[in-house]
Amino acid sequence: MLSELRVRDLGVIEDLTLRLGPGMTALTGETGAGKTLLVEALELVLGGRGAPGLVRAGAAEAVVEARFVVGGPSGGADDGDDGGVEIVLARSVPAAGRSRAWLDGRMVPLTALVEAGRELVDIHGQHDHQSLLSAAAQRRALDQFAGCDPGPRQAARAALEGIDRRLATLGGDAHQRAREADVLRHQVDEIEAAAIDDPDEEAALAAEEERLADLAAHRDAAASALVELTGGTTDAAALDLLGQAAAALTGRPAFNQWAERLRGALAELGDVASDLRSVVETWEDDPVRLAEVQARRQRLADLRRKYGATLADVVDFAAQARARLAAIEGAAAEAGVLESRRAEAADSLAQAEEALGRARREAAPRLAEAAGERLRTLAMAGARFEVAVDPEGPGDGVRFLLGANPGEPVQPLARVASGGELARAMLALRLVAAGGPPTMVFDEVDAGVGGTAALALARALREVADGRQVLVVTHLAQVAAFADRQVSVAKVARDARTVTLAAERTGEDRVVELSRMLSGHPDSETARAHAAELLAVAARPAVSTTGQRRGE
Repeated sequence: MLSELRVRDLGVIEDLTLRLGPGMTALTGETGAGKTLLVEALELVLGGRGAPGLVRAGAAEAVVEARFVVGGPSGGADDGDDGGVEIVLARSVPAAGRSRAWLDGRMVPLTALVEAGRELVDIHGQHDHQSLLSAAAQRRALDQFAGCDPGPRQAARAALEGIDRRLATLGGDAHQRAREADVLRHQVDEIEAAAIDDPDEEAALAAEEERLADLAAHRDAAASALVELTGGTTDAAALDLLGQAAAALTGRPAFNQWAERLRGALAELGDVASDLRSVVETWEDDPVRLAEVQARRQRLADLRRKYGATLADVVDFAAQARARLAAIEGAAAEAGVLESRRAEAADSLAQAEEALGRARREAAPRLAEAAGERLRTLAMAGARFEVAVDPEGPGDGVRFLLGANPGEPVQPLARVASGGELARAMLALRLVAAGGPPTMVFDEVDAGVGGTAALALARALREVADGRQVLVVTHLAQVAAFADRQVSVAKVARDARTVTLAAERTGEDRVVELSRMLSGHPDSETARAHAAELLAVAARPAVSTTGQRRGE
């Protein structure tokens, strides 16, 4: 509930603090005293639209703070010591610039106030914070009235969504998985058929192709080099000359190192000559092998073009493809089970939605009738209230419609022009359908109401306040008398400025305030007697819609 509201520098309000309790509180005072301004202040701290023009003349900013205590016993406006959780909302609107918002002392976006306020307060009147204007809230109100449980439908939907998510991880439907498996098999077979054992094979093939492609010229070059090493048409062969040089130094200790090096070079050149002789004698043209090497190189290049920049990448791709193929093949059995379970889950969801829709459609006329009966006791005798529900499926489309006056067509609640009519419609709904935020504010609910209808309105407001906190801005003494407490709002002159003050009225002060509301003459003995009589009537236990007397 709202335990405390502080407003500073908002319009005619300089600095005002309201401490509130559970049950019903009436805000009373002369027209223009600032009662509705307090409601607007509450609307601001709940994230409503703020304009610099709201700031009190001469002030830098207007500030509104609201303290709520939720979750604890509804024993009164304390400091949260009753075990409840304290929530503090704050809003500042500067004379120039953007407004700021706080939630429990932390600066937050304005939307955070809107979201928090939606769970804390309903403001009924010409205001934006009316939860029952939303389609979702109207659907919840119908469900609460009818005792509908959306749980089975939600559970069935969650089960179906879980199965769909698992199927999605398996790679789509059975046809998609089959197509993917065929592609993977082809890729794995193609790579395995290439039998890649050496990631450096292409370098060796390139060297072999270069040799085979120019074999005759290679053999001629080897023969020419062999002649120079071993002799031929020339008298001086390189090996002979090198041997002679080594012999010339042999036996002379001063030249041992060079003689040794010459003998080593002689041995190395002998090996080279032997290899060149082998080339000359054994290398023969091999066009078949050349074609094989060229075809192998082309095959490996094609694999790299498809599956990776290097042969190592191609091998890695094959390993990954085999793993994915195994997963798909292993998922086939699981997919079959999941598809069967999905069909069952879809059938369960359809049955749950059909049952929910049927219950909603059956309850809609009963809710409309119950709310209509309440409206007729709230000075709306000719009003028509209807509850429209989607004719098919779960009936998620729920719309509350009101024709406030005889002959008028019904229209959505959000389009009802009169704040008083809308507030009374909300009151009627709260009387017949449970739920809603713990704090409700009714402004203009008594517009155009008087006589016995005013007493009926007062009793209805107090009945709603049995299970929640109700704040009502009223000009009717009948309504104020039925409140658990009464706060009067007045404008006074202070230091040549007009300011708004608020004070709780108790005892004789409350009688005086009710006298003013009744006759405009708070000193009238007749008015005071009437006021005292009203308070006595309000104090009597009244039979509620449940058949119990208030207070039992």
